[in-house]
Amino acid sequence: MWHHRRLLAAIICRGLALVYLSTVCPALGQCAPPNIVLIFIDDMGWGDLSCFGNQEVETENLDRLAAEGIRFEQFYVNSPICSPSRVAISTGQYPTRWDITSYLNNRQSNIERGIAQWLDPAAPMLARYLHDAGYKTGHFGKWHMGGQRDVGDAPLITEYGFDASLTNFEGLGPRVLAMKDAYDGRPPQPHTLGSDKLPTGPIYWQDRANITATFASAAIEFIKAAMAEGKPFYVNLWPDDVHSPFFPPKSRRGDQSKRDLYHGVLDTADEQIGVLLGLIRHTPELRDNTLVFVCSDNGPEQGAGSAGPFRGFKTHLFEGGIRSPLIVWGPGFIAPNKRGTVDQHSVLAAIDFAPSVLQIAGIDA
Repeated sequence: MWHHRRLLAAIICRGLALVYLSTVCPALGQCAPPNIVLIFIDDMGWGDLSCFGNQEVETENLDRLAAEGIRFEQFYVNSPICSPSRVAISTGQYPTRWDITSYLNNRQSNIERGIAQWLDPAAPMLARYLHDAGYKTGHFGKWHMGGQRDVGDAPLITEYGFDASLTNFEGLGPRVLAMKDAYDGRPPQPHTLGSDKLPTGPIYWQDRANITATFASAAIEFIKAAMAEGKPFYVNLWPDDVHSPFFPPKSRRGDQSKRDLYHGVLDTADEQIGVLLGLIRHTPELRDNTLVFVCSDNGPEQGAGSAGPFRGFKTHLFEGGIRSPLIVWGPGFIAPNKRGTVDQHSVLAAIDFAPSVLQIAGIDA
């Protein structure tokens, strides 16, 4: 199916990081299939994590992941905006192939811009290949590949190869909708963009400051269930709270400026993601056979996040719009002398994520 397998395959072949083929399992067929977790953070800039140079907030959980894994500084996503970036990392194909060239909006807006209403379920989804090979597959967090705004007839996430899903207002099926609390004396306001009017549910309501915790908790329960069944798992944890509007908890609202609110949300998301990372780190059978990837779908919103030294922001084709931080963690796969290192030279692309994961899992597609 794919003719490019450059991302992790390149890392393996160059001996930069993963020793999956040489040390952990000399023959691929002798290995237990690796568990895969993709943490795909919405609108987080290249320079937003403190391990990537941000001195205004400390993302201690993701920093620890980088200190135990490898930090890549030349990782590129395939669009500077949401939906097409998600299509590329999910399918290993350019999103134009599926007529998704910008963010999916309401039905009329999509028609006017000549883009699809949703990703065709016939697309070669990484999740489906893994599912068909015996993996338990779960998606927790933002989807934004169909089922948003007034598009209530889009396929469910489970029609793309996932056993279970919990999403937000950018998808269908079970979803968590947010209540925005500005702590200004007024009642919290719902943030739905019309999702509460779509027929497919159920719908759960949650304080926006706790949205990532809700997704992480669902992912944890899914992982525990997969372990009980003795199956490998693939998990998408795709937080959306780092995307505006920014509603951190009261204690992290800072001076109420856009940037302080953003940092409050980022700090909170790091803390909530850390619960999932802690489960994996402290469970030996998970720690030794799980690969965790952390990256962003596109550059930061202007005035909120930081692209570090790079020009541009979200929606821009400059470096700041398409260069993402990438952290790869997996003690059972990364040579001890490579842990805590920084790769400034390998040029990697999100479009290669799907075929590379399949190659590591020993799955032909």
